[in-house]
Amino acid sequence: MLRRRLNRWLGGEERRVDSRTIYVGSRSASEAFIPPKFCDNRIVSSKYTVWNFLPKNLFEQFRRIANFYFLIIFLVQVIVDTPTSPVTSGLPLFFVITVTAIKQGYEDWLRHKADNEVNKYPVTVLEGGRRIRKESEKIKVGDVVEVEEDETFPCDLVLLQSSKEDGTCFVTTASLDGESNHKTHYTVPDIDEDLESLSATVECEQPQPDLYKFVGRMHIDKIQDPTVRSLGPENLLLKGATLKNTQKICGVAVYTGMETKMALNYQGKSQKRSAVEKSINAFLLVYLCILVSKALVCTTLKYVWQSNPGQDEPWYNEKTQKEKDTNFYLKMFTDFLSFMVLFNFIIPVSMYVTVEMQKFLGSYFITWDKDFFDPEIKEGALVNTSDLNEELGQVEYVFTDKTGTLTQNNMEFVECCIDGFQYKYRDANSDLDGICTTDGPVNKVRQKAGEEREELFLRALCLCHTVQVKESTEQGHSQREEDMVDGLGVDGHLVHSVQEQRGFIASSPDEVALVKGAMRYGFTFMGLESKTMKILNRNNDVETYDLLHVLHFDPVRRRMSVIVRSKSGDILLFCKGADSSIFPRVRPEEVEKIRMHVERNATEGYRTLCVAYKLLGAEEYAQADAGLREARLALQDREERLMAVYNQVETGMSLIGATAVEDRLQEEAAETMEALQGAGMKVWVLTGDKMETAKSTCYACRLFQKNTELLELTVRTLENGERRREERLYELLREYHKKAVQDAPPNKAGITRSWSSAGQDFGFIIDGATLSMVLNSSSESTSSHYKNLFLQICQNCTSVLCCRMAPLQKAQIVKMVKNSKGCPITLSIGDGANDVSMILEAHVGIGIKGKEGRQAVRNSDYAIPKLKHLKKLLLAHGHLYYVRISHLVQYFFYKNLCFILPQFLYQFFCGYSQQPLYDAAYLTMYNICFTSMPILAYSLLEQHISIEDLLDNAALYREIAKNAMLRWGPFLCWTLLGVFHGLLFFFGVRCLFSNPALQDNGQVFGNWSYGTIVFTVLVFTVTLKLALDTRHWTWINHFVIWGSLAFYVFFSFFWGGIIWPFLRQQRLYFVFANMLSSVSAWLVIILLILLSLLPEILLVVFRKPRGPHTRQKTPVQTVGRNQSSARPLLMRTFSDESNTVI
Repeated sequence: MLRRRLNRWLGGEERRVDSRTIYVGSRSASEAFIPPKFCDNRIVSSKYTVWNFLPKNLFEQFRRIANFYFLIIFLVQVIVDTPTSPVTSGLPLFFVITVTAIKQGYEDWLRHKADNEVNKYPVTVLEGGRRIRKESEKIKVGDVVEVEEDETFPCDLVLLQSSKEDGTCFVTTASLDGESNHKTHYTVPDIDEDLESLSATVECEQPQPDLYKFVGRMHIDKIQDPTVRSLGPENLLLKGATLKNTQKICGVAVYTGMETKMALNYQGKSQKRSAVEKSINAFLLVYLCILVSKALVCTTLKYVWQSNPGQDEPWYNEKTQKEKDTNFYLKMFTDFLSFMVLFNFIIPVSMYVTVEMQKFLGSYFITWDKDFFDPEIKEGALVNTSDLNEELGQVEYVFTDKTGTLTQNNMEFVECCIDGFQYKYRDANSDLDGICTTDGPVNKVRQKAGEEREELFLRALCLCHTVQVKESTEQGHSQREEDMVDGLGVDGHLVHSVQEQRGFIASSPDEVALVKGAMRYGFTFMGLESKTMKILNRNNDVETYDLLHVLHFDPVRRRMSVIVRSKSGDILLFCKGADSSIFPRVRPEEVEKIRMHVERNATEGYRTLCVAYKLLGAEEYAQADAGLREARLALQDREERLMAVYNQVETGMSLIGATAVEDRLQEEAAETMEALQGAGMKVWVLTGDKMETAKSTCYACRLFQKNTELLELTVRTLENGERRREERLYELLREYHKKAVQDAPPNKAGITRSWSSAGQDFGFIIDGATLSMVLNSSSESTSSHYKNLFLQICQNCTSVLCCRMAPLQKAQIVKMVKNSKGCPITLSIGDGANDVSMILEAHVGIGIKGKEGRQAVRNSDYAIPKLKHLKKLLLAHGHLYYVRISHLVQYFFYKNLCFILPQFLYQFFCGYSQQPLYDAAYLTMYNICFTSMPILAYSLLEQHISIEDLLDNAALYREIAKNAMLRWGPFLCWTLLGVFHGLLFFFGVRCLFSNPALQDNGQVFGNWSYGTIVFTVLVFTVTLKLALDTRHWTWINHFVIWGSLAFYVFFSFFWGGIIWPFLRQQRLYFVFANMLSSVSAWLVIILLILLSLLPEILLVVFRKPRGPHTRQKTPVQTVGRNQSSARPLLMRTFSDESNTVI
């Protein structure tokens, strides 16, 4: 205690602000202390409470520009004497706000419900020697919690005690990262069995979200010998993880509630915006300008018209004294606001709520798709965000990981090399050592390395790993098939009876494959008990080794090591890792014997690892041991200090051999990649694997073809010349730029892939070291120039392979392409934690539910079980989502322009008096009831091309690329159509009114009848326009389209057929019924609807008939034609059904 206080006063090495101190157990009465305050164990994933829901939700909703705009309009209507009732804009706004609030409130209620289930869960806490049951939310930091088998940990605990004799426990973290493999965690050493008498202090880092990092130390206060023990991730049990194969454990709570790693991981995910949303905002600005222009024109013309004598104050409408005293400019401004209010419905407020509902409901079609269900893992697709559905139809670049994404990550030991001699396992009944050849110039069949080297290599495979052997308490069939070791042995070898019904537990499939590989050659790993590793050798003798240290694998070092002590007292370091990581750390003369073998295996597509060892002297081990213990006790920079010790001890090793493990291609990987390229997407493979292995995978996936010319920019090519690396880099970049960009034919020098056989296809290969030189050149101008050259070369290659990539470099590549000219839409797909950075960086992130855990799935926007599902996700779902929402957006603007243009034209015939053309009820319900449901149903169910056609003809995807349906051209077409319909509605009805006697009794129609006829033609036209655009009819489409029209007619009769007591003036009393009594009105309504839809009907009549089987023969035909799909659907109603060549 005194030492810690001195550290604090003297400003020791550790900064107290970055750590927390937790007191465990009872304190002596003489020692006064103030327990620090930490948060309670309540989990709060909800956003609102009962008290703050209304203000907080309203604040968030009015941050949207459209909602705020309509609020201002509503307030203007309340304050200023405007021509329309405040209800006309207030009710639609209230509807939108209410629907959104109900949706968000319901989602939050579900979160509250889930929180309560977790917070009220009963747990056991040890207090004063007694076991007390209490609710999970009442756990405090420093409490000792007892957890039994199959229970989840209620908070983040440091493991103090386990029912297992060796002080370990098994944990599954499936709910955190999806890894169903059992992980081993260790108790803190030197903890007494009687936890009542425990008095200790835990110092650890402040809460942070990294699941795999924990730094701390524990001061155990013993009367005789106080000790300090380091704490790491292996001692920390995370909230949400489950205890397995261990009866019970006890642990001290270090992080609780919202400070647990699980809670921190579910916060602060960045929001991605789709290109469609940006288009909507751009279109809104245009329509806002149209609105302001209309208001300005009408205000100006009003005062021009009133400047004529007698027009300003006619005899029948004299001004009051108050009106005469009003300031002229204030009156002009008020009139301007009144016109803004009158025309404000040109801005579609309900479009936002419709788009939101379309995205939310539409995302369920991905989840419900049975084709995405994988019987192996018994799971389907997962949608983490529904805001990017349409972005799936706009992807231009696909960045994919290799291992676990293009390949299965299902490892099988193929062969190994010891001292340059190849050991290839062929037949279980042949010699135990397999058939050995050499990779040297002379093929020496059945020549082997020395027996001592063989056994050293196999011992290294049996010792250098973190695999656990699990004794099964259940029947063998209940074990995971891929992790089981049969009682009869692997691949026919007889294994000792003690191995019966045991399974291997490992966090990586590579490690299990290597341990099983060693079994093939007679060395069996028996397991780890109390820091002692046991091996059954060829002579069926059990060898024991004390495990002293594990130097864990990490993506930067790309290797792992163990330090063990043999029975004879020798201290050995065994190391395995990537060749690029091992070769610089062994004697150069040993490398050449192994390098050829490694390169040959990599070319064949195998994953290779090199194995080395080192005999440590007593002094060297003591120095390494002290360094490791000191680094593990550090609270600050622990990772960096450990890395320095690792690098120091892993030098001067002796290379023994290498292993080759096969990782088979994913099901339909080649077909999927071919389809993506056929759809015009560029596929980039970003992997940490060797270039040769990755290159062979690219050929197998058909990303590289036989005629593809490969442009290689790696460390090897940079060292070929005599110049310095940077000069050679610039020279190669210019050479490749000339070949791929400058000398390319015109149709090649673009983003889209060439399908002509005349052009040469290029593939580009770069490694991590060279990429660092490109991105981080000595000078900023040079770096920018290199980056531009590099990017242009890559954009003109059909496929790009980036190998030896660090996770951060993957994200850098994605960011560079994402921010390049044209801002192409990017998609990243991966299955492991090393892919998370690129998944988060891309516009769309796809996680694969693979074997490397679920970190990628948790951080993705969409998750699929297999790579093959990506084809349907993009080519079918993505295509349809984009077409649906594009049509929805354009249609909303179109129908609102049709709605407001007659109102604008009407001002020219009513002296600019702000007289409304439509009744307030029609103004209010046009967007809410009469026209909202048909377009919502269309945007959810429409299939303008069948899913089978979309999957069979990938080239169709390219026709909607680059936001084709939401460009300014289609937007202009829709706007012109809206103007045409608006003019037709208004002037068509005006022609009718040129006849003074429209009724049998000779009475004339009034202005409300005029507006009602226009409105009736409008509602029927825009709804039938959508019916003509619909190509995939379901009973829902029929119900909402014909139901909406029937509801309009019923409402009009109902609204005008009753005297409503709450209305001061009832403008539509019997107007609708009276209107329909006129044959002329019927004629005009039918005639105007037919004239409006005439262009659509002509397209239907004169289009060439297309049978269901007349599919496009080759994708080349489609490419040759103009981009017809850039036209809006109004130009493509029934024709171009599959966009095929006619």
